[in-house]
Amino acid sequence: MFANFSAIVAGAAFGALLRYAFGLWFAGTASWFAFGTLAANWAGAYLIGLIAALLECFPVLSPNWRLLLITGFLGSLTTFSGFSLEIIGMLQAQRWGAALSVVSLHLFGSLLLTALGLATVQLFR
Repeated sequence: MFANFSAIVAGAAFGALLRYAFGLWFAGTASWFAFGTLAANWAGAYLIGLIAALLECFPVLSPNWRLLLITGFLGSLTTFSGFSLEIIGMLQAQRWGAALSVVSLHLFGSLLLTALGLATVQLFR
């Protein structure tokens, strides 16, 4: 059990640092849109597809790799709560079009990138 917790904590630490870095990299790009949140969610969507497919290719790997990479790293990298807060802020400001656009970008972009991550591994199989 300690190994499971350690894997999650280690992955979460790196995911949180990368999430913070995305925020810094995209700071000041647009006052109306949090590009750092979108970048984190899209990167996480691609990586979860890629990692899930790779883990299927190597079933002998310890389950702790899944805990480290998906539960820990990607769980803290992607930011559904931050995304939700941004959308609520737009709705409260009655910026309906912006809210719908951002929801659409996150949802459809994430679905597309997860599929792309899965397909990437298929290219190299």
